[in-house]
Amino acid sequence: MDLRLIPMLALLYLLSFLDRGNIGNARIEGLVEDLGMSGAQYNWCLTVFFFTYAAFEVPSNLLLKKLRPSVWLPAIMVAWGVVMTLMGIVQSYRGLLVARIFLGVTEAGLFPGVAYYITMWYCRHEAQFRQALFFSAASVAGAFSGLLAFGIAKMDGVGGLEGWRWIFILEGILTVLVAIMAFFCLYDFPETATFLTEEERAFVIFRLKYQGNEVGDEVRVAQDDTFQWKYVKAAFMDWQIWMNIWVYWGIVAPLYGISLFLPSIIRALGYTSSTAQLLTVPIYVTASFLAVAVAWVSDRYGKRFPFILGCLCIMAVGFIMCLSSPKPGVIYAGVFIAACALYPAFPGNITWLSNNLAGSTKRATGQAIQIAMGNLAGAMASNFYRSEDSPRYILGHALELGFIIAGIIALLILVFNYRRINAKRTRQVAEGAHSGYSPEEMSALGDRALTFRYFL
Repeated sequence: MDLRLIPMLALLYLLSFLDRGNIGNARIEGLVEDLGMSGAQYNWCLTVFFFTYAAFEVPSNLLLKKLRPSVWLPAIMVAWGVVMTLMGIVQSYRGLLVARIFLGVTEAGLFPGVAYYITMWYCRHEAQFRQALFFSAASVAGAFSGLLAFGIAKMDGVGGLEGWRWIFILEGILTVLVAIMAFFCLYDFPETATFLTEEERAFVIFRLKYQGNEVGDEVRVAQDDTFQWKYVKAAFMDWQIWMNIWVYWGIVAPLYGISLFLPSIIRALGYTSSTAQLLTVPIYVTASFLAVAVAWVSDRYGKRFPFILGCLCIMAVGFIMCLSSPKPGVIYAGVFIAACALYPAFPGNITWLSNNLAGSTKRATGQAIQIAMGNLAGAMASNFYRSEDSPRYILGHALELGFIIAGIIALLILVFNYRRINAKRTRQVAEGAHSGYSPEEMSALGDRALTFRYFL
């Protein structure tokens, strides 16, 4: 499963993150000057992406339930590849703004779709390592983007086009080519996987159906995987999703702040554009390695929150360093430390919520809500680093630190309530309270069932 699923998913997400973040590389190659844009207009081009990106995530995940992933995911990938290519020929601020709006529409379905897709193959104690392998493509994209932009920018003047235009055009064409390949390389669900034997398919489906039950509990309750609108409503009404969004914001606001502005932050320290592009590479490579390593340890020990909490605290240290000193070395080190903590935290947070949502429809909806609402932090973060605040960017770093602190508080509230509810359910099961429910009623309750235990 790992060999057949993860490499292609990682490649898809690498290109997704590359295409949404390469505007940061294009900026320091002359995008803003050539289009006659102000700093505020550039920030608006970043912001509008997240409005449509957030709006289309829940509908996309529900469509993924109805359609085959091997068709839906490559189809939206072709769409955003075309948009990215056309972004290379925009001639004004308005043209770039409209292109970013449509990029948000077309990219919306990939990340929540893949995050949900992984839960349809792997049990909750295995999922973070796979999410991290897939998400580490984002940090590789950051490193690859800097190297690629450094090389492509040398094409300045080829075909009468500026170097930043070639960044959009070539990366957009690459996305379309990979999407065409993905039509033939992606698998759908375990039930139809041709690379598994009939016995293996039955085994994978069985273990997914019964995950989340109390260890040693004699009553095995299967999760209800049918599509019903009541499960969509249940996701919107679930307190844990909305509390988890605050944790997500504490990670995503710094994530987008760094991915969209890292080249500009480094250049403001006194480096040339080409050196700034190259100095982003070691940050992303290190972050990618740590994301996978932390996920492996998290799955091995069966714990989520201690690792997420630790990463949030380290991120806070990084931004405090950026705020505390004007020295370029200290600021670069602070951004380096923050990035190396936020990339492991992100898949941990995504996996933690998916671990605690039972029933595939509720999980698909809940993950889409988390990512859609959570990515509004990207809309906010795209305005944190204003050109007039260069080179220290005090306001941007301070706002990122504020979001991290809010995320830590929300995480502690989640842990307190999960422990309280788990203890209460253990007492109720010991008293035989679960015997008053039929297996069908217990299945319909999903993560609200007395036999379900929240994953910490």
